[in-house]
Amino acid sequence: MESIGNLDLVPFGRRVGGVGATWLMAPFVHVSADRPSRFSRGLFGVLYAGREFETALLETVHHHARFMARTKEPPGWTSQFREIVLDIDGHLHDLRGERPGFAAVLVPDDYGESQALGELLRDGTSEGLVYPSVRNPGGECAGLFYPDLASNPRQGRHLDYHWDGTRVDLFREPESGSVFRIG
Repeated sequence: MESIGNLDLVPFGRRVGGVGATWLMAPFVHVSADRPSRFSRGLFGVLYAGREFETALLETVHHHARFMARTKEPPGWTSQFREIVLDIDGHLHDLRGERPGFAAVLVPDDYGESQALGELLRDGTSEGLVYPSVRNPGGECAGLFYPDLASNPRQGRHLDYHWDGTRVDLFREPESGSVFRIG
């Protein structure tokens, strides 16, 4: 059960199979209240994606840094991440643009309002959301409530993140050995 996750969390008709399916299913079957996210208190899964590489990088760097700070890890190269490129097709609630009420949902470090919205939308008929990145101004993100909204997953770059003791300050592409400063 620990290795495949809890398949019962995904409606049968919304499950995916085939090449790359584990990347699409993982956020939905490995769910825990110990790992809440912007639009879920950890009771259901959400697959998060950035429209462009830089947005996905900055979003994952932020969350990895929060994890590292909570666990009081020493400085150094920490974890390897994979860039997964995929296609999205679904009816997503659009939170982009200047609209009343959306500011509370997009607070950078307080997910209370966004989690409540995520639960309300998912309990209804919503398939997910598209919203502006709070980590990369001008960037866009999607949060999918079901794995079948994503398709054609392909592995892109491998990335190593460097923790300096207070933040993730560097990332490295192991294939080329290139190192890049963040922020």
